Amino acid sequence: MRHRVAGVKLGRTAAHRRALFRNLVTALLEHEVVRTTDAKAKELRRWGDRMVTLGKQGTLHARRRAAALIRRRSVVKKLFDEIAPRFASRAGGYTRVVKLGARHGDAAALSVVELVERAGAKAEKPPAKKPARRRAPAKGKEAAPARRRRAAAG
Repeated sequence: MRHRVAGVKLGRTAAHRRALFRNLVTALLEHEVVRTTDAKAKELRRWGDRMVTLGKQGTLHARRRAAALIRRRSVVKKLFDEIAPRFASRAGGYTRVVKLGARHGDAAALSVVELVERAGAKAEKPPAKKPARRRAPAKGKEAAPARRRRAAAG
């Protein structure tokens, strides 16, 4: 029975799984959006939220714990200096999973994992409607006045 067993195995060894999610969470924090399969996306949401929570704590211990998982120092710095302050007023739910549909090669279900408050992302508003384009007049009506003008000029 798998009662209260956290996490998924994804057909990998524990070390492979840890390496996979270290790479994915580093990419998520660096680019603020990652495209992956649904199963990995759901698990990555947990890892990403935990990293943002560490960033919000802002302590030296939290920074060291984050550095133990995140692959690059520059990404740790970004987490603590740029990402965490954006989520200061939010209590959890820092990442979003958006389903994309099936991948062409193997029909695997794909998703995008993104930070809820992304840098450079504007508040979403509906796009302004373009005015309706005027249709060109029918050729028969247009051609007659042009012939008359040419005849009068010539």
